[in-house]
Amino acid sequence: MENRLTAKDKKRLLEIAREAIIASIEARPLPQREEQNDRLLDQRGCFVCVKIDGKLRGCIGNFTADKPLFQLVQEMAVSAATKDPRFYPMRKEDLDSFDLEISVLTPLQKIASIEEIKVGAHGLYIEKNFSRGVLLPQVAVEYGWDRETFLDQTSVKAGMQSDAWKEGADIYIFGAEVFAEA
Repeated sequence: MENRLTAKDKKRLLEIAREAIIASIEARPLPQREEQNDRLLDQRGCFVCVKIDGKLRGCIGNFTADKPLFQLVQEMAVSAATKDPRFYPMRKEDLDSFDLEISVLTPLQKIASIEEIKVGAHGLYIEKNFSRGVLLPQVAVEYGWDRETFLDQTSVKAGMQSDAWKEGADIYIFGAEVFAEA
């Protein structure tokens, strides 16, 4: 992956995400930032996941960016905390116990064969008719899934039958630099 983030970049993005969530929940304006670092100014997709007590509490992202990475991280952090439809919006009492994980993405790449999927290295995006679903690379590792189970679960996430990927679906892979608060 070209233009890899340094440890300092990752720490900075995690700080930006945390500050944005806290400001949003406390109904304060988001901090206005000026970043000079080229890697944080790159237009790259990302997902921000919020966890409380090690359990997912919200995760939202975008594959493409029309703004610098640091701004997209800020926006996705607030969305993960307040707009993930699977969870209630975070409240002030949640601010004491949340942790963050950020995945900075490589562009989507359509595949011709599922043999191209490397579990642990690739995330999946599946599209069929009007259904679409995504799972980040670390999800398959966390659950110990093989390639077919990963495909099945991404189909289920898209609201389809588990085997819907086998016929008529467009399957894309992507890589991610995944990092979290210690």
